[in-house]
Amino acid sequence: MEKGLNCMIDHLPAKWLAKWIDPELPHDPETKQPASYLRRYFTVESAENAYLYMTCHGLYAAFINGQRVGDFVLAPGTGDYHRRLTVQCYDVSHLLKAGENEISVILGDGWYRGGVGIDGLRNYYGSDLALLCQLETDGVPALCSDEGWEATQQGPIRENDLEIGEHYDARMESLNGWHGVTVRDFGCDNLAPTESVAIAEQERFPGKLITTPNGETVIDFGQNLAGYTELRVMAKAGQKMTLWHGETLDENGNFTQSNFEPGERNKSGGIPQKIEYICRDGLNEYKPSFALFGFRYAKVETDIDLTDASFTAIAVYSKMPQVGRFECGNADVNRLFQNSLWSMRSNFCDIPTDCPTRERAGWTGDAGVFAPTAVYLMDCYPVLRKWLGECRLAQADDGLIANIAPINDKRDQIALMLQGSAGWGDACILVPWALYQAYGKKEILEENYAMMTRWLSFCEERAKKTRPQNEDNPWKEYLMDQGFHFGEWCEPDVDNMLAMRKNAIEGVPEVATAYYFKSASLLSSIARILGHDGDAERFAGLAENIRRAWRFTCTRDGKIESSRQCDYVRPIAFGLLTGDEAQKAADDLDRLVLQNGYHLNTGFLSTPDLCRVLADHGHVETAYKLLLQEECPSWLYAVKKGATTIWETWDGVRPDGTVHDSLNHYSYGAVSGWLFDGVCGIRLSEGKLTLRPQPSASLGHARAEWHSPAGTIVSSWRYEGKRLLFDFTVPCKAELTLPGGETHHLTEGEHHYEVLL
Repeated sequence: MEKGLNCMIDHLPAKWLAKWIDPELPHDPETKQPASYLRRYFTVESAENAYLYMTCHGLYAAFINGQRVGDFVLAPGTGDYHRRLTVQCYDVSHLLKAGENEISVILGDGWYRGGVGIDGLRNYYGSDLALLCQLETDGVPALCSDEGWEATQQGPIRENDLEIGEHYDARMESLNGWHGVTVRDFGCDNLAPTESVAIAEQERFPGKLITTPNGETVIDFGQNLAGYTELRVMAKAGQKMTLWHGETLDENGNFTQSNFEPGERNKSGGIPQKIEYICRDGLNEYKPSFALFGFRYAKVETDIDLTDASFTAIAVYSKMPQVGRFECGNADVNRLFQNSLWSMRSNFCDIPTDCPTRERAGWTGDAGVFAPTAVYLMDCYPVLRKWLGECRLAQADDGLIANIAPINDKRDQIALMLQGSAGWGDACILVPWALYQAYGKKEILEENYAMMTRWLSFCEERAKKTRPQNEDNPWKEYLMDQGFHFGEWCEPDVDNMLAMRKNAIEGVPEVATAYYFKSASLLSSIARILGHDGDAERFAGLAENIRRAWRFTCTRDGKIESSRQCDYVRPIAFGLLTGDEAQKAADDLDRLVLQNGYHLNTGFLSTPDLCRVLADHGHVETAYKLLLQEECPSWLYAVKKGATTIWETWDGVRPDGTVHDSLNHYSYGAVSGWLFDGVCGIRLSEGKLTLRPQPSASLGHARAEWHSPAGTIVSSWRYEGKRLLFDFTVPCKAELTLPGGETHHLTEGEHHYEVLL
C-alpha cells in the first residue's frame, strides 16, 4: 500500500467531496446520520498500473465495479485528524477493465464524528464527512474527487457508530435519491503517508445458540474478542433482528453489559454495542461496515426462525503476524498465554488501546507496561511506531505527555489536571526503548528523541517544586513529589478513587521519582547510542541525583520498609538499589509474598516485573508459586473462571459471580513476557542474545519459540526423572547460562544440554 505514496501527497487534488446532505433531510450535528453513498463512472484505456489513493473525514469502504478495494476495514484508521490524516494507496489494476468503470464509496462516522473515548464525545473532529481520492493509471489521473460524483443518504446503513453499533435496513439496498455533491478545499497540510499496517478481518468463530435462565436467546462464540458479528438468515421483508454484544454472562448465567457501562454514559443509553437489522425477503447476509465491539456473547431479539441461521464472530485488528508461541505442562498457564495474546489482538486496532468496549483509548500507561511483552507475541513494530507519532502530536508545548494519545477527552479542568502521570508519560521513552531492544532499529530512537528529551525537561521543571514534608531532602530539586500521578493503580484491596485523592493531596514520590530516574537512565543510554555524548553525560548525572533524592525519602539507608510488594519490585527492577541492597530487598519481597499466602498485591505498574525480580534474585520457586496461584488475586483465578482474555482487575468476576470492569485489558498479561525471558530465558538486547532459563518441576516442561528480528529462537526444557534436559535453537551467537551458573557460548544452530538433579 506504499507505492508512490509520498510523491502522490504532493500533488493530490485539494478537492474534497463534502456537505452532500440531502437538502430535504433534517441536518442536526447532534443527530446520528445515515451513511453516505457516493459513486462515479469513469473510462480508462488501460487497466494496467492502476493505483487508487484515498482518505476521508470519517471511515470509507471503496468498491470498483462492485468489488471491495483492499482489505483495510475501518480505513483510514484513527489519529489526531486535524494534524495527521493518513492516505492509503491500493493497486486496483485487477479491479479495472478497459472502457467504462464504476467506483463507489460508503462513508461512515468512525472516530471522526462518532462517539469516541471515555466520554463518548461525538463530532470530535467535525460534524460533516468528506472524501478525498485520486485514481491513476500509468501515473496519469483517471479520476479524482470532483464535481462529477453523485451521492445519496438513502442507503441501507441508517445509523452507524463505532461504539454504539449499526442500524441496517436491507430493504434499501437498491439505492435511490442520488443528488449532486459539494466540493470544498480542506487543503493537504495534514495529509501523511500510511506507514503502519491495515486493520483487517482475522480469525472467525462460529456461534452456538443457547437459552439463558431468564429465557433469552444468546449466541456464545467461545472467545472474547474485538470485532463484529456476521449473520446469515432466511426471513421475510420487514422482519427485524437486534443483536446486543457483551463480554460475559452474569452471576445467574444471563446476558449482561453491566461491566462496561461507564457512569454518566449510562444515562444516555450507555454503550449498547447493538446491531439493528431489518430483513429483505429471502436470504440475508450481513456484517457491519462501521462498528466494532468487544464481546464473546450476543443476545438475539427477533421473531425470525433461527433454526437454520448462522452467526460468526469475526476478530478485527491490525495485521500483525504472531511471532511468539509458548507451551508448557500446565494447561492453565497455556490458557493464560493465549489470553494475553487475545487481549493484545483485541486492543491493537491501529493503535494500542486499553479495552475494546467502554473507552478504546490510547492510554500511554498501558502501552508502557506491555510493550516489552508485546514484541514477543506479535510483530507490533508498525502499530507502536504509528502510536508514538500520535504521542508526539499530543505532547504539550512544555513537554508534558498526555495520558491518552490521540487525545479524545473533554480537555476540561479535571482532565487537564490529571495529565502527565508518572508511568504514563514515561511511556514515550519506555516504548521506543522496548522496540529498540527487540528490533535493534536506531530509527525508532531518532524519531522520538526530541519527544523524550522534552518530556524529561518537563519532569525536571516539575521536580524543582517540593512539598513541605520533603523540604529536608538535600536533593529535593530532584525529587518528583509534585503533579498528579495515578501511582501503582489497581492494587488489590486498594480503592482506586480514594488512592487518586490521596495521591493528589500528598503526592507519590516513591513511584514518580522512580520513574523519573528510569527515564533519565534510559535516555542517557539512548543519547549515547545516537551519538549525543553531551546529553548522555548530563542525563547520567541527572539520574544519579534523582537516585540520591529517592533514597533519602523512600528508604532508610537503602532499606525499604513497606507492606506493599510494589515498593520492592520497582526499585529492584529499575536499578535504584545497589547489588547487596537489591538482594536484601528481593529477600524481603519473597517473605512478603510468603506472608500473603503466595498471592500478589501489586497493581498496574509493577506486576510485569514481579516474577522476574524474584526469579533473577534466586527466588525462582516463589515466582512459580505466584504464577500458579489459583485464588484471587492471581493470574490463574481468571483462567479458572473461564476467561479467554486478560481482565482489567484481578477480580473482574468476583467469587459470587458479580461482574465488573473490562474483561479485555492486556496490561496484566505482561506476565507472558516472563514466560519468554524468565521461564525460557530468551533475552535479546540490541542484537545480543542471551539465554538464561529458569525451570521449575511445577511446570514439568516448557517451550518458547520466538520469530525474532534476529531470527527464530527456540528454548525448551523438560524434566525426565532425575534429569533436566534443555534444547535450544539460535540464529546467531548466544551466551547461555544454565541453572547453577554453568555458562556456554553458542553458535548458530541447535544445542542440547543435560543437568543431573
